[in-house]
Amino acid sequence: MLNKEWKALKNGSDIRGIAIESSNGQVNLTDEAVKRIAAGFVLWLSEKSDKKPEDLKIAVGHDSRLSADRISAAVKSAFLEAGVEVFDCGLISTPAMFMTNIVPELDTDGSVQITASHLPYDRNGLKFFTKAGGCEGCDIEQILLFAQNNEAYIAQNSGKIVEYDFLSQYAEMLVNKVRNLVNSSEDFEKPLKGFKVVVDAGNGAGGFYVNKVLIPLGADTTGSQFLEPDGTFPNHIPNPENEEAMGFVTRAVVNAGADMGIIFDTDVDRAGAVDSKGNEINRNKLIALISAILLEERTPAVIVTDSITSSGLKKFIENHGGMHHRFKRGYKNVINEAIRLNKEGQFCPLAIETSGHAALKENYFLDDGAYLVTKLLIKAAQLKEQGKKLDDLLIGLEEPVESKEFRMNILLDDFKPYGEGVIKALEEYASKCEDWIVAPDNYEGIRISFDAENGDGWFLLRMSLHEPLMPLNIESNVEGGVKIIAQKLYPALAEFDKLDSSKLKDYIS
Repeated sequence: MLNKEWKALKNGSDIRGIAIESSNGQVNLTDEAVKRIAAGFVLWLSEKSDKKPEDLKIAVGHDSRLSADRISAAVKSAFLEAGVEVFDCGLISTPAMFMTNIVPELDTDGSVQITASHLPYDRNGLKFFTKAGGCEGCDIEQILLFAQNNEAYIAQNSGKIVEYDFLSQYAEMLVNKVRNLVNSSEDFEKPLKGFKVVVDAGNGAGGFYVNKVLIPLGADTTGSQFLEPDGTFPNHIPNPENEEAMGFVTRAVVNAGADMGIIFDTDVDRAGAVDSKGNEINRNKLIALISAILLEERTPAVIVTDSITSSGLKKFIENHGGMHHRFKRGYKNVINEAIRLNKEGQFCPLAIETSGHAALKENYFLDDGAYLVTKLLIKAAQLKEQGKKLDDLLIGLEEPVESKEFRMNILLDDFKPYGEGVIKALEEYASKCEDWIVAPDNYEGIRISFDAENGDGWFLLRMSLHEPLMPLNIESNVEGGVKIIAQKLYPALAEFDKLDSSKLKDYIS
């Protein structure tokens, strides 16, 4: 069983920790901790692949964080001591690191990406991949157990390091995909000629998309910004969910008169987009857009999303011949659910979160921001030849008039049983209220809908995946509807003295 020190490094299916001393706390992702974790991954991968550590090939890469070089050196040191052949890919995106396991030129047994996604500059972490995809939470726990017990394999002969520019190879795969699918009659090599695209990489690892993908395809990338890697993230947080970050890219699109804007998170496993008018294509809109594209290609099909998507999105997917399957929050949860449905014979081309994690069946169910926007660009180029625009595909999407999220802390160390008790009690409460309509297709927390006379919307109360809090999302199709729904809900939540519902109380006062 993991002790508190090592358990603190587990973040779902990733490892995250403090890598630079700051006001947030002392460093726990030390060189020693990293080496032990890397040694644990070698043992885990050796068992998983049924290979001796000396026979393993592992790729290592990182995003633009300040601590990347230090942590990368510690990882490679542990691998070399175990006799592993290491492919050092340097600065690279997280999805590209998974692909090192797939392409026959490398055919690695596993890969490690050093990243903490959009977290502050002082954080870092490790993501592990095999040919089967990313590690599950139980795999991370086993790797950390090896690290906690200081178990390591020391080979008689040291492994070797090969520097490998896989990012260029990965980018070329995207370029070829566009060339083959756009089928421009004018220029096969440059099918995006005359198309203007603004990219905002937020000083993360996504700047490559301009020079290695868009420019070779002939796109005009004037107005693109923050392409240079800088782990201090001096301009904005590289996060498509962040309002300030989206403001930067929408303004850049308008100022450049671009056809489309793209924004990546730090390690490029998430993305957001902007249309030619400067409108965000994010969250429900992004899900609707990629769903419309995929449903044009094949129906019937199931679209798996996380639990906080809107009612309007469900109608949109159904109107396009699809079935909407809301599932639990967490990108690994929606991906695994989509894989399960396909195995059971239901065609499911997409697993996507409102956060921008989008995994397509055609791309190994890998959450890849660059692949997602490449798919959007292909469609945008095709539509442009028809005199249409990407946002034309969103016609018919009903969006809520109001939406709000409240994050309510649970004031207990052992918070999960308490939170589960809140949800159970709320289910009993809802069963006694005639105007509370319990969603029959909900897989996380409790989702209640209200008719036009009672707020015309819904709320979802759930447990956070990793923190002692309960997020509450409320949406309404009318002005003032969120407050009406909040007023109906608050008396039930006020009964729980260990649930801090003060923000909800202040809102309705």
